[in-house]
Amino acid sequence: MRVTAAQPGRPALWLLDAPETAGRHGQLALHELDEAELERADAFRRPADRDRYVAAHIALRRLLAAYSGDAPRDLRFARADCPRCGAAHGRPVLAGRGPHFSLSHCRGAVLIGMAAAPVGVDVEPLPRSERVDVCAAALHPRERRELQGHPPEQRPAVFARFWARKEAYLKGTGVGVGGWTSEVYLGDAGPHALDRPAGWTVADVPLGGGRAAAAAIRGNAARPVLRRLPGRAVLVGGGVGDAPNQA
Repeated sequence: MRVTAAQPGRPALWLLDAPETAGRHGQLALHELDEAELERADAFRRPADRDRYVAAHIALRRLLAAYSGDAPRDLRFARADCPRCGAAHGRPVLAGRGPHFSLSHCRGAVLIGMAAAPVGVDVEPLPRSERVDVCAAALHPRERRELQGHPPEQRPAVFARFWARKEAYLKGTGVGVGGWTSEVYLGDAGPHALDRPAGWTVADVPLGGGRAAAAAIRGNAARPVLRRLPGRAVLVGGGVGDAPNQA
């Protein structure tokens, strides 16, 4: 499969399953990461966390290279201006031409979004019930009421769904997750639901496997196409051109 340039209204999502184990099948393409990424990777105490981080950033660089035409190692990153304060600590961007992108990973999964407009993605494991009780205060008041309307056994999945939408949206805007998470409503649609943030398309991404995921794209975007990357996509000698067309 050949990766083509991002097209307006047609964002793409890329899923890499089990990134922690990709290195068991060959050598990870560490030479494509920059010094800052390698230093960050070495700071992880748990090997699985390090391998997940490395696989995520190799995949991101290879996808961006396929879109932009540059070599993965030659890509340089910068930060967009924060929409709240104007300082250069907003969402990550390519220093030069290329698509908008977003990266998220959790145990067992890496999710990457590419689009012609600002985009945010998030993937979350389903939390334990006691964690839902602790973290529910970070939801919008209407989201908390919706959460409480579900049986206890369903609440971890509902919370993860709400949180993935919220984090994807806040990453897409460049604000990032902070004390304002309770100000943004991204609950389920219904007869008494509030309006979601204007000017953004926020969609659930069905991954299964005890995970919730979402993508947020600025504007009235088409539903993202979900594609899967094989483990060899992050190995020396592999590449994203080995990926199938869709999940």
